[in-house]
Amino acid sequence: MSASVTVADPRKARAVTAPRTVRRRNALLGLLAWLCGIVFFLPIAWMVLTSFHSESDAATNPPSLAAPLTLDGYREFFGGAWQSGPWPALANSLTASVVSTLFVLVLALPAAYALSIRPVRKWTDVLFFFLSTKMLPVVAGLLPIYLFAKNTGFLDNIWLLVILYTSMNLPIAVWMMQSFLAEVPVALIEAAQLDGARLPTILARVVAPVAAPGIAATALICFIFSWNEMLFARVLTGVVAQTAPVFLTGFITSQGLFLAKVCAASLVISLPVLAAGFAAQDKLVQGLSLGAVK
Repeated sequence: MSASVTVADPRKARAVTAPRTVRRRNALLGLLAWLCGIVFFLPIAWMVLTSFHSESDAATNPPSLAAPLTLDGYREFFGGAWQSGPWPALANSLTASVVSTLFVLVLALPAAYALSIRPVRKWTDVLFFFLSTKMLPVVAGLLPIYLFAKNTGFLDNIWLLVILYTSMNLPIAVWMMQSFLAEVPVALIEAAQLDGARLPTILARVVAPVAAPGIAATALICFIFSWNEMLFARVLTGVVAQTAPVFLTGFITSQGLFLAKVCAASLVISLPVLAAGFAAQDKLVQGLSLGAVK
């Protein structure tokens, strides 16, 4: 009897110890995740705090956490010495981002349909070609595009940025939407064809509603890429088509770096992207993983 108890005891001990080990491991992983999150969040928190300081307090080294708070940086950003303020630049960024994203969706949806639901021959090679276009360094195409814009009179024109952003985001949009449209049941499309629906009707009333989460994720990522783009906007625009990131660089002058104003401007310009990303963070993760997370 005693021998049987001795044999059973190690099993009971392992049964009790295993959940404790799992809990400790999960607690350590959770603590590590929180530490990583805090490390990534600290620069943003520091930028927000600095935006509420005066220039003299923001320039101190090390910066003072107990410095008085002020809204001077935001007042300067929203209409101080910068004439009309940031509104034209924000409007240009919104126009270029939204319009180019709409163009990308209109062009990417039928392309993704042809590569997933009704695949063309060698569709994998086509997908690789789309992806390979993103491997070209942006700087390599800057001079030819600048010369083209100069000779055609498109310099400092917001529609040039719309065309550029559309062409830059279209390959990644097709690649992403192909993975989402591959999940659309073919039976729905065949039923619509039996009812006499043509391809535009099928795309608009059958495919688009079913693949709406993937389309939303693609649109969000294209909007973020367009809003944050600065190299082409910095070289190809001047005053009329200046975007928000280019406007932000105007705070860095030969007289010095206006740190508080730069932090205030950075926070305001980042808010649309941060708000959109936070509102659709699950779709954003799904889109960045190319549909692998369902």
